[in-house]
Amino acid sequence: MTICANQTNPVVDCPCTYQGCPRHGQCCRCVKHHQENDQLPACYFSVEQEKVYDRSVAFFMACRAKRP
Repeated sequence: MTICANQTNPVVDCPCTYQGCPRHGQCCRCVKHHQENDQLPACYFSVEQEKVYDRSVAFFMACRAKRP
């Protein structure tokens, strides 16, 4: 795989709190991984939502429905 054009500084920019993630800060690889698993990456969720590690589309939609 080529280097991701959107690779970030993982310490500063990546919102994923999963410490063992091998794709941390590598947006292209992260999106591809979650897409293959019918999920969304951490950047779609608030900080509190992301901490539960539920990346499902159903969880995302439920969170959006709760917004004021």
